[in-house]
Amino acid sequence: MKKTLIAAALSMMVASPAFAAESADIVVVGSGGAGLSSAITATERGAKVIVLEKMAYFGGNSNRSEGGMNAAGTKQQIADGVTDDSPAIFYADTMKGGHNLNNPALLKTLTENAAGAEEWLLSLGAKFCHRMGRGGGQTKARGHGPCDGSPVGIELMRVLGERADKDHIDMRLNNRVTKIIMKNGKVAGVEVQTPKGKEVINAKAVVLATGGFGANHKMVEKYRPELKGFSTTNHPGATGDGIVLAQQVGASLTDIEQIQIHPTVIKRNGALISESMRARGGFLLNKNGKRFTNELLTRDVVSANELKQPGGIAYLVVDDSIYKKNKMLRSYVSEGLMKKCDTVADVAKMIGADPKVVQASFDQYWKAYDNKKDDLFGRPEMVIRLDKAPFYVAEVTPGIHHTMGGVTIDPKAEVLNKQKKPIPGLFAAGEVTGGVHGGNRIGGNAVADIVTFGRISGNSAASYVGK
Repeated sequence: MKKTLIAAALSMMVASPAFAAESADIVVVGSGGAGLSSAITATERGAKVIVLEKMAYFGGNSNRSEGGMNAAGTKQQIADGVTDDSPAIFYADTMKGGHNLNNPALLKTLTENAAGAEEWLLSLGAKFCHRMGRGGGQTKARGHGPCDGSPVGIELMRVLGERADKDHIDMRLNNRVTKIIMKNGKVAGVEVQTPKGKEVINAKAVVLATGGFGANHKMVEKYRPELKGFSTTNHPGATGDGIVLAQQVGASLTDIEQIQIHPTVIKRNGALISESMRARGGFLLNKNGKRFTNELLTRDVVSANELKQPGGIAYLVVDDSIYKKNKMLRSYVSEGLMKKCDTVADVAKMIGADPKVVQASFDQYWKAYDNKKDDLFGRPEMVIRLDKAPFYVAEVTPGIHHTMGGVTIDPKAEVLNKQKKPIPGLFAAGEVTGGVHGGNRIGGNAVADIVTFGRISGNSAASYVGK
């Protein structure tokens, strides 16, 4: 995907700071979905907000988000015929997918407020539709995203960037926060390395929305040595800065060793092939041309099954019916991430497998679709037969994708110290935090997380500063 386009557009939108004075009610550190949701919410409560971004572009990993946004009980979901979902079922799926490590209070907050967060995005102009097809670990189809199948992150950042511009929020690039200033046990501002040198911004509250540490290989290896050498889907700025800043002022950490690998990553460049390709009907073959897993299991399980295959790789196969409807898939092909194969025999040739074995794998899947029962691996849903040539194939392997652990927060997005007490004036939202996703993040829950807790952190910070 051309990730730089949205970042460049956002840069032009907010090129001129709205405030000259180095003071604010609230400083938001990070400009992705969590940071902008927080900043917009606080600004519209009447707070004076400055957003600081260390990179030369806005958006962080949100620019790279591809799949969708999970929410239960939305108007679009119900209109699409999914009338039997609820926050309680959403909670149960996510707790199970997270291996019961999720913080119950945080998860309850997420699942009960995600629909409201999605509706808020619609009110800002997001062109979101409900997406049929279950993601890994989900019992209901609850994904939402651009109606043309394009990546959710680009649309998310377009909408939030335009709103931030409309609200005249002061957003500054190349501003790296190096310290949270505390006075009398309360947040009092930040020290910032700017293009002009070090500066201090006085603030009554700070919201950390800096993302995770998936691009910090030393930090990943510190907590998970076995992941040494894995590629990453993360943007270069995902280095865990917010976690370090929070620790310096006494914050506790939760689930810091929980790091997710995603099963469909292009090894040569870390490009992600969205889980939605499998949700829409795609399946996986190994080097021998055989299916080896239920493709709709959670990411960690599919990744583990993939690593057991020859070479630790797999081949994701989708068909023309998906290609014609999905803008994201078409971009994968145009960028050379997926190869067009006119026939099943061509799929076998691309993989280097026996054509008879590959044909048998297709036949098995077609039979499972026809019988509505996957006798081989128990896949619960096959939304299409996957028999419309040409086919599109990508060689994939697991890569570092999401860090579930981070700063400890409560349901108000307050950062907690080691005594589990709020640090006055310090808030956090998104991947910098721990506890929401437990031991494994369900695909589609990240956008729900960043927008839901982004809004909560903005409201909490605004209330804290008296707005």
